Amino acid sequence: MKKFLSIVFLLVAIQSGAQYNWDYGAKVGAANYLGDIGGKELTRRDFIWDMHVLSTRYAAGMYGRYKFSKRFAVAANADFIRITDTDVLTTNTARRARNMNFRNNIYEFGVRAELTVWYDNDVGNKGYYNPDFKMYLFGGLSGYYHNPQGQIFKDGELQYGGQWFDLRPWKTEGQEAQYDAIGIAIPAGLGMYMTFNKRWRVGWELCWRTTFTDYLDDVSTVYGLDPTASTTDPLANEFVNQAAYSSLINEVNSNNGIDPDISLNDFRWYDSEQRSKRGDPTNNDSYITAQFTVGRVIRGRSNFYKSKYSYLRTRAGVRRSKAKF
Repeated sequence: MKKFLSIVFLLVAIQSGAQYNWDYGAKVGAANYLGDIGGKELTRRDFIWDMHVLSTRYAAGMYGRYKFSKRFAVAANADFIRITDTDVLTTNTARRARNMNFRNNIYEFGVRAELTVWYDNDVGNKGYYNPDFKMYLFGGLSGYYHNPQGQIFKDGELQYGGQWFDLRPWKTEGQEAQYDAIGIAIPAGLGMYMTFNKRWRVGWELCWRTTFTDYLDDVSTVYGLDPTASTTDPLANEFVNQAAYSSLINEVNSNNGIDPDISLNDFRWYDSEQRSKRGDPTNNDSYITAQFTVGRVIRGRSNFYKSKYSYLRTRAGVRRSKAKF
């Protein structure tokens, strides 16, 4: 009887010692942004209503997660995210005449807390507890490096073989100093995953990042780049002050009716006293990703298991002895 109870106790200890608190994996999906470029015929609108679907690009990365309990977990991520947009896709009079474009490669590292809001430990009610399903909300903090780039057009024709130029060093709005290349964002969103055979996790998550910069697209305030200044790069002048052109203004007016307030001088440097609007500095930029995740669950052992039953992991029939020198 004592031997039987000892075997039962041992099996229970082994089973309770198994832990599935860690998992890690990769994720891939789509990315977009909300900023000063976007929309259709209206002016800026919040959230997804101002996004151009055709400007959707990609995002890929890695993650690691630790679960404290059935409800709470923390995770870390490293992501590469590309966002882009162009005024060619809008029909708003001022935006289309502005004729701006950009792309931005964002390298992000972040941490976050996760709260499971709904779960089913036995999907299908087969009694196998395989697979299980969890849905969670999350929020956290991330740091990122970004580098907006743009292409130069002349009279609507792409120049310099389509080369992408770094925009931050050009100080395209006449800034005294370059805006920061490193920033902080607040990620928040929801996700879900299913665990198969207690080893593999396949899921999907939607993450919105709120930032503290208005320069993910290099557009924020006014046309401030003086083409007559000795410090102005000629390429920067082409990108900023020559993006709009006469035939484009005529096309915009013909499609929307003659607008006396729209002229070529509204979309370039005029003088130090009269600077036309280029962007809207009252709203910071943000970016969003929707990604599929594939992860591997790490089966760990409790401290009790390690201290009492680690010998069970040794190969049968192998004699263990101290080394002798």
